[in-house]
Amino acid sequence: MTELLLDHRDDGTVLITLNRPDRRNAMTDGMTAAWRDAIEALKRDTTVRCVVVTGAGTAFSSGGDLSWLGERGVEPVPVLRDRMLAFYRTWLSVTELEVPTIAAVNGPAIGAGLCVALACDLVYAADDAKLMVPFTKLGLHPGMAATYLLPRKAGPLGREMLLTGRTVLGEEAATKGLVNRSFLKNDLMSEVEAIAATIAHNAPIATKLTKVALNQDHSDLEAALRWESLAQPVTMVSADMAEGLAAHRERRMPKFTGS
Repeated sequence: MTELLLDHRDDGTVLITLNRPDRRNAMTDGMTAAWRDAIEALKRDTTVRCVVVTGAGTAFSSGGDLSWLGERGVEPVPVLRDRMLAFYRTWLSVTELEVPTIAAVNGPAIGAGLCVALACDLVYAADDAKLMVPFTKLGLHPGMAATYLLPRKAGPLGREMLLTGRTVLGEEAATKGLVNRSFLKNDLMSEVEAIAATIAHNAPIATKLTKVALNQDHSDLEAALRWESLAQPVTMVSADMAEGLAAHRERRMPKFTGS
């Protein structure tokens, strides 16, 4: 069975599906390798406008495959450190994509699985999706940048989740800022696909530069102004801006080419 599915849509949207439904899409070595190859390929693909990540079956991802932990306990810390760092960096390479990324959390997102979702630019969850980081309940320190991603996304709620390991449902996560919005489970994918289509239809250069700006976490107002005074003129001389203005005048949908 292919542990990772890629579906390239005509509008430039790419759907990545974690595909081990019998194991709640646990991140195996095989899935990790497939993810690394997929992200590298998407980096080179100039036709991609938006990437959506979801899980097959009833779960988003139950996180790292824990079946190896017992045997790894005999390995020295430096070996484990190198292994885990490579694992983290591979999955979090989704942050290196220039195009917007969306996580569609269709079911349980646990530990490293939740962290991969939070590493995406936008996160939407089913109302009843269970979100959890139970590291300390397992005797583990958090990994996959959990101590960065959760407090950054949701502040006090993220800290509480890390220290208590409690489960948060998608609906609560949306009200407290951990995810953008929650939807009824049966509506989640259609809603996310509509959002992805909207992003994919927008001007590619402007969208990519906006993502860069959002990920910079400008230190102050002046830093934002300096970036925008460079990035906005880049788009001012693009063919896409001319097309956008023409489409606005002519009251039609623009046809952006990324040039």
